[in-house]
Parts: sequence; structure tokens; C-alpha cells
Amino acid sequence: MSDTDGKKTLGLRGGSRPGNVKQSFSHGRTKNVVVETKRKRVVVPKPGASKAGGAGGAPLGDPSKRPAGISDAEMERRMKALAAAKAREAEEDARRAAEEKAREEERERRRAEAEAKEREERELEEALKAKAQEEERQKREAEEAARRAAAEPAPAPEEKKTDAARAPKQPAAPLPSRRNDDGEREQRRGKGRDDNRRAGKLTLNQALSGGEGGRQRSMAAMKRKQERARQKAMGVAEREKIVRDVQVPEAIVVSELANRMAERVADVVKALMQNGMMVTQNQTIDADTAELIVEEFGHKIVRVSDADVEDVIQTADDKAEDLEPRAPVVTIMGHVDHGKTSLLDAIRNAKVVAGEAGGITQHIGAYQVKTDDGQLLTFLDTPGHAAFTSMRSRGAQVTDIVVLVVAADDAVMPQTVEAINHAKAAKVPMIVAINKIDKPQANPTKVRTDLLQHEVVVEQMSGEVQDVEVSATTGQGLDDLLEAIALQAEILELKANPKRAAQGAVIEAQLDVGRGPVATVLVQNGTLKQGDIFVVGEQWGKVRAMENDKGERVKEAGPSVPVEVLGLNGTPEAGDVLNVVDTEAQAREIAEYREKAAKDKRAAAGAATTLEQLMANAKANENVTELPILVKADVQGSAEAIVQAMEKIGNDEVRVRVLHSGVGAITETDVGLAEASRAPIMGFNVRANASARNTANQKGVEIRYYSVIYDLVDDVKAAASGLLSNEIREHFIGYAQIKEVFKVSGVGKVAGCLVTEGVARRSAGVRLLRDDVVIHEGTLKTLKRFKDEVAEVQSGQECGMAFENYDDIRPNDVIEIFEREEVKRTLA
Repeated sequence: MSDTDGKKTLGLRGGSRPGNVKQSFSHGRTKNVVVETKRKRVVVPKPGASKAGGAGGAPLGDPSKRPAGISDAEMERRMKALAAAKAREAEEDARRAAEEKAREEERERRRAEAEAKEREERELEEALKAKAQEEERQKREAEEAARRAAAEPAPAPEEKKTDAARAPKQPAAPLPSRRNDDGEREQRRGKGRDDNRRAGKLTLNQALSGGEGGRQRSMAAMKRKQERARQKAMGVAEREKIVRDVQVPEAIVVSELANRMAERVADVVKALMQNGMMVTQNQTIDADTAELIVEEFGHKIVRVSDADVEDVIQTADDKAEDLEPRAPVVTIMGHVDHGKTSLLDAIRNAKVVAGEAGGITQHIGAYQVKTDDGQLLTFLDTPGHAAFTSMRSRGAQVTDIVVLVVAADDAVMPQTVEAINHAKAAKVPMIVAINKIDKPQANPTKVRTDLLQHEVVVEQMSGEVQDVEVSATTGQGLDDLLEAIALQAEILELKANPKRAAQGAVIEAQLDVGRGPVATVLVQNGTLKQGDIFVVGEQWGKVRAMENDKGERVKEAGPSVPVEVLGLNGTPEAGDVLNVVDTEAQAREIAEYREKAAKDKRAAAGAATTLEQLMANAKANENVTELPILVKADVQGSAEAIVQAMEKIGNDEVRVRVLHSGVGAITETDVGLAEASRAPIMGFNVRANASARNTANQKGVEIRYYSVIYDLVDDVKAAASGLLSNEIREHFIGYAQIKEVFKVSGVGKVAGCLVTEGVARRSAGVRLLRDDVVIHEGTLKTLKRFKDEVAEVQSGQECGMAFENYDDIRPNDVIEIFEREEVKRTLA
């Protein structure tokens, strides 16, 4: 085979070559087999293939190292991607290097600017110091020369010589040049090293001993030190310390104490530390510690209490020339259903009764009425129900005249007597209006006679109390009533100062869904204007809007004018006093103080202070069953009256406990509290919102709605009565005497008895009496007559009795037979 053929066989075609293989078999047999062997194909690149690119001319790499199955186009794409990645990486490195260089240049620039600025400030400070020293030296020399001239007009030659010799020793003032500054700086550095000013950190001992430590004194401190040295050299006494009266409350912050003494905070902290109190300027100290510090600094302490925050409320008396006539405030009082609201309705020609549930007034209402003569009268309509005694009492406190309404067909009733007592306690004049005079059974003479029993003597009975017969239905006597009110007001000469800060009383308060907390305020003095900042009880606010009794928006309200005020931060209590203050901070501070005082008072009232009290309370409440309830009402006065009514329900065994009372709709929070306490929710003229209803249904919380106080009180009484344990009453039905005692196998001792009185029953209870002393009480195991088990044995008959689990029976013992009866109890 030639070389050409070999190349052709090996290089291009890669043909197979024959060969011999010797196979071995068992038993020593062998066989030669001819096989073909194939060689791996080797691809040889064409000349110039490594230099020639693809379409773009990119190098394709070494073909011998290229992976199998990669085409030229794919190889070209990969090479381009690699080149692009290297280019991007190079650009990124160059960009980062440029940014780093720019940042380094910026840092160098800022450092240079800071150093230049610091150097300029230092040079300026040194120049100022040098100038100050020069001026001080010149001033000191002038003062020294003046003092010597004044003391010795003609100095001796020797003294002049001494002065002249001493003069050159004064240091010359350096000029504010850079060379002098550098030299002085070096001198100051050396002096600083000598003074050991930068020796190390400031320690507590160094601070307490007054050492400078490592801190550098400020320019102001340097000037103060130089001023003290100059005054000492001149012999001038130090400025006399100003003694101040320092007001110190029960607790005060250290920085505030230093401010009130006009002392440095650091000095006060240092004094406290020297007294063993390690405190900072932001910590609070008590009044006793503050008094010690104040006296140590030479001041006088003035103890004040937290209640002094209310001193900002104006309490000064008005001058006579500032007073102007005002409308009288008339309160309608009387027994329930005696026609108070109907009478007022007839006066003001507006139907009020129609809006009240069951015709009963549920709230305190305030209305203004103008008479035919043009005189304004302010009426307060108070509820007459017994549950509203507290609200009626508040009505008497803000009123000028009380109109006592008594029905001519009903005469004086319990609530009428209460109204008389409230009017007398408030020391206000009274006018008796005998209502329902148009009814056939009306007897006004009986009304006047009944009033005599309560020391109310009307004019027809030769007394001083005016009485008017009226009819709210027909309008009879209304003009006479208004005339009587006007006459009484004229006698009282009611006046107020409308030009001062307003003061008033809250007649009613409620939480309105759309308007927020709303208070019905009767202005008693001054003028309440829109935008005024006020504090009322534990709440405060800013008058956002005001509405009169007709629902009209007004900008201001003068004395004796009732208005609804919007803008409170919470719902006040009925009867709270409203005062206008200057700033919101004052109002907030007063409200917070009152809230804290009320909280402390409630906590003190509800908590036992000694172990004996705790044990007494626990013992007293040991056998008392409580009925917990939640009360939500539409207005504050109703909620308070309901709570007071609940407190009166109960006895030594059962009582009603109001877990929470509030104003507004029943919410999920109320339902959650009721569920946790297993208490029902009583809603008075309010309803639960949707989420609260759903939650109540899921949790099984009972919500009851009421619109009349009678029903709510009666239902709670019935529920509380159900908690009373039934009373057990015993009825004696018979007596038996034991004649003989027998032993019966399987039964035990059996008493042979004679029923001496009444009847003996198997189901009844028995007591064993020995010498008229009860030695056993239990039940019968068996009751037999002869050999038969019987249910009862009549008097005069003999029987056999065996006691359950008791065998100590003897002849002549007496057996008392009785039955128990459970009787349900109710609360009165």
C-alpha cells in the first residue's frame, strides 16, 4: 500500500483495517477470528481557516480546541459576546476609578476648607483675646494711676521712681499679626501643658472638686474670670446675690427648679450630688429635696399645690357699674304627670310632650320664652320621676325662681315634697302653679291646705308664696303665671356682667353621632363666644359652634341664655361648671388635674387602706350575690340617674352592680365587657350598632332596650329577685314517743313508737329529741305499722321507725316530724 493510499485511508475516509484475534474456549480449544478495527476521524482544517473569519471577520479560534458540534456562526457569536463583556468590564473599572478619584478629591477639598475655616476662627479668636487683654491692661493702668493720684496727690520722688521701675515690667500688648499670633499660640500651648488642662478624661472627683479637667473654658467664662479678677484688684465688692421667692410644687424637674432660682443647672445638679442624690437635669425630685436645695442657694421657698392650676380662672367680683339686668332662670318642678311639660308647652306654644316616651320628660330641657311685655324668661324643665332626684337638685342650684306645679286633682305627692326641699335648700323663691284646674274633680283648696304641712304658705293662706291657678289644656291663668314670674324677678333684681369671661352650668350633655360631645350650657355670667377656650369639669374644648333652643346657630350667648355647645373633647357631667380660660394649655392642664384628682378620689373610696378594712370588706361581701349590668343612655343625666336607681336595689344578700355606664350607642367594646362579666346590657334610648349586634348574637350577650325608666328599674328588680335564695319554711306535722327499741337483723335498731300528735310521714324530715335537746336530724329509713311499710301513721297509733345512718335511740326519746317548704323571695 502506497503512502498516498495510506493517507487517503487514514486521513479522509477513515476506513477500517483488518486484524486477527485469537479466541480461547474450554478444554484448551482456540480459534483465530478476523476482525475489522475502525480509527477515529481527525478533521484537518483547510489552509487559512484560522485566519479567515465568518461574515464579520471575527476570529474563530483554534479548530482543534473547538468543541464538537459547534458551527462557525455559533463560534463567531460567542466570541463577539466575550469581547463585548470584556469591553463593558473595562468601562466599569474605568468609571469606578474615576468616581473614587472624584470622591477622594472632594474629601481633600472639604478637609482643606475645614482646616482653613478652623485656622481663621482660631486666628480671629486669638486676635480678639489679644485685643481684650490690651484694653484690660490699659484700663487697669488708668484706674491704678487714678487711685494713686487720689490717695497721694503729691507722690514722693522715691515712689515715682518705684512706679517708673515697675512700669516696664507690664507685658506689652501684642499686635494682631500672624507672627504674634503664632508666638502667643505657642506660649498658650506651653501654658496649657503646665496647667495640665489636657491631662486626661474628666472624673467624678474632679467634677465635684470644681477642677477644670480636660474641658476648655469658653470665651464667656474667660471674660467672667477676668471681670472678677479686675474687680478684686480694684477692691470692688462682688454683686449682691438676689434672693428670690421660688415656687415649688409637690414634684418638680431639676432643670425647672434651676430656672426658677435663676441658677445654673450644673450647679444645681452638683449640689444634689453633694447631698447624695445622683440625678440628671431631666429627673424629678420631691418638694422636700427641692426645699433643701433652694435654701442651700440662699433663696426662699414657696410651697404650692397642684390645685393652684385653677387660679387662672377668674373669680374676681364684678363692679357695680358693669352689671346689667338679665333674664330670670325659672325651673319647673313637681310630681310626675302633674303637667309640668304641658304647662311649659302651653307657654312656648311648642309640642314637647309628643316627643317624650309615654309623655314623661326624660331629660332636662332649657328654653327661652318672650312674654307679651317683651321680657325674656329662661325655663328649665326637669323630669319629675323619682329616679331623677339628682338632676332636679342640679336644676335648683342654677335657677332663680322655682315654679312648683301641683295637680289640683291629685294634691301634694312624694316628688312634690322633694321639689319643695330642693327649692328650700337652694334658697330660691317659689311660685305654686295649681294645674289641671279645668277638671271636674279639681280641688285647689286641698292643694293649699296640704302645702301647709310642708311649711309652704301661699298668699291665699296669708303667706308670702304666690299661687296661681292654671290650666295647661285651656290656657287659663297662664298670663297670671307669667306676671307672677316677672314680679318675682323684679323683686330679685337679677344682674350679671356680660363683658367678662363666660361662666355657666351644664344642664345636659350627650354624645351625638354626627356632632360629637354636645353640652347644653346655661350661661350664668359673662358672654360665651364662638372660638372661646373653656374647661368644664374634667373636659375641655373650644367653642366650635353654638345653637339656641330653636336650633339656630348663634355667635355668642349672654347671661341666662341656654345654648348647645359643640367642640368638647369628651362628654362632661350634668351640673359641671363651665369656665372660659385664655389658652388651650391652661384648659388642658386644669382638666388633667381634675381628672387625676377624681381618679384618686374614686380609688381612695373604693380601696381599703388597712388590713382590718380589707378583712371587714371581704367578710361583708362573702355572702352577697351581685347582679352585674352595663348601662348605656342617650344623655349623661339619664345614665347617672339610672345608676343611682340601681344602687338602691338590693338587700344584704343581693345587690345590683353597674360595671360601666356611658353615653352613646352600644359598641363592640361594651359587648366584650358584658361577655367577660356575664352581664346584660341595658340601653336607654340608644341602640347597638351592626357590629355590636352581630357580636352579641355570637357571644350570647343579652341587650335590652328601654325608653321609660319605670320598665328598666322593674326589670332589674325582677332579675335581682331571681338571685335571692328561696326561703325555707318548716311546718311541724307531728310528734312521736319511743316506747321500746328492737334489734332487727338486716335493719339495725328499730324504735317502737306511739304517735302522740299530728301525723308521721315517711317522706318528712325528723329530729330526735332527748330531754328537749336535738341530738340528731335526718330522715327515716323505714316507717312500718305492724309488718307493713306505710306512707303515714295517724295520731294515737303505734308504728316502727328506723333512722337513716343513726342507731343511738333510747326509750322515752321524742321524735319531731316536720316538712320543709321553699318560698320564693322578691325585692321590695
